[in-house]
Amino acid sequence: MAIEIEHKYLVDMNLWKLVKPEKSVDIKQAYLLTDPDKTIRVRTKGAQGYITIKGRAVASSRPEFEYEIPLEDAHELIRYFCTNLVEKTRHLVTFEGKTWEVDEFHGANNGLMVAEIELNAEDEVYAKPAWVGNNVTADSRYANSQLAVKPFMSW
Repeated sequence: MAIEIEHKYLVDMNLWKLVKPEKSVDIKQAYLLTDPDKTIRVRTKGAQGYITIKGRAVASSRPEFEYEIPLEDAHELIRYFCTNLVEKTRHLVTFEGKTWEVDEFHGANNGLMVAEIELNAEDEVYAKPAWVGNNVTADSRYANSQLAVKPFMSW
């Protein structure tokens, strides 16, 4: 079983303006199921499609299974079976040997930026860039599955 261990932080947008991402990609994702115990997500990421199943988070770890699917299938699943779309641009930045994924949200979540770092262990020590702000890992409002049903602009 694949285990995802990640920490999530708010981004200081003023400091972020000074950063040059190594790569950026547009992402659209929606949820077939949002439940506290499990989520099933469909995503388009650039020219690729994915379906992802995630289990309940315990601390900052949870089971995750992700599979590439045909892009057109991802579009059709979103169109026919999903009602809440999350749109964002993901920027990748390497800092002290770790890749940070910085999500700049659009649409109903416009104005929100979060940075995530995937870890190899719950207690892994890592350095944080200056543009990384408050840790929101434990705040479920910032989970993409929750942003799909209660967008940032409605808070």
